[in-house]
Amino acid sequence: MNTSVRARGFRGPLRTTALTCAGLMSGIALLLSACSQGSSVGSASMGTPARAAGGPTAAAGSAPASQDARLALSRQSIIYTANLTIRTQNVTAAADRATGIVTAAGGYVSSEQSSINPADRGRSRVTLQLKIPVTAYPATLRTLSAVLGTQTALAQHARDVTGQVADVTSRVTSAQDAITQLQALLKRAGTVSSLLSVQEQINNQEAGLEALQAQQRALARETSYATVSVTLLGQHRAAAAQRKSRGFLAGLGAGWRGLRLAFSWLLTVLGTVLPFALVVIAVGAAGYAARRPLRRLLRRGSRPTTAG
Repeated sequence: MNTSVRARGFRGPLRTTALTCAGLMSGIALLLSACSQGSSVGSASMGTPARAAGGPTAAAGSAPASQDARLALSRQSIIYTANLTIRTQNVTAAADRATGIVTAAGGYVSSEQSSINPADRGRSRVTLQLKIPVTAYPATLRTLSAVLGTQTALAQHARDVTGQVADVTSRVTSAQDAITQLQALLKRAGTVSSLLSVQEQINNQEAGLEALQAQQRALARETSYATVSVTLLGQHRAAAAQRKSRGFLAGLGAGWRGLRLAFSWLLTVLGTVLPFALVVIAVGAAGYAARRPLRRLLRRGSRPTTAG
């Protein structure tokens, strides 16, 4: 009896000690698993570089841009640019007409620079940067080239950014998933240092996500609107004269213009010389008129000398 009582009395503290040790071991295991999960998520956040981009979330106010961002993976994304140079008689009127054409097509003017010379329209210049929807880009460019004046230069470029759009979209998704995992880990963090560490990782991930979304928005705008730079130059008179037809009438007109130019130069020379010629004639006439009295005086003075 004494032996069984002693055994029971010894089993009580031993069972308590065993339960305490088991609880401590389970707590340590949970802490280690939480730390390992936080470190793995942290490494995933460090492996995702921050880029400038934008996406449908940040571009909620622009329905076409957000739609293009959602369909970026299912279609080709191309950035179209063009440089157009046109000579026209009135650059201001041509600029207004170009603005109207682009606005009617659903685009807008992103920038405008003008240098107007009222005395010489040939020296006037207007530069426009136009944003045209990609669907209306070819037809609008043809219209601008045909109706504004005489086209002197045209250069077009197309850059495929499908891979870049897909890469940015994938990084946005990865950053959002990492933030979700970090927020779940933040709820299970037990110490203040763990809370601060997880919160710092969340802040870094959110900053990277904002940069990626900004780049995504920029790509969506560039692939949705083509950029056309239009340079309007004034029409020089010499250029207008070169377009005239050749032949007998053209030669006759050129000869008549040359004769008028030569006659104009002759009249200019005569007009320049005439005041000096009048002065010389007046001085000569005065000298000639003074010769007779001078001769008479010389004769009267010479007579007594001769008589003596």
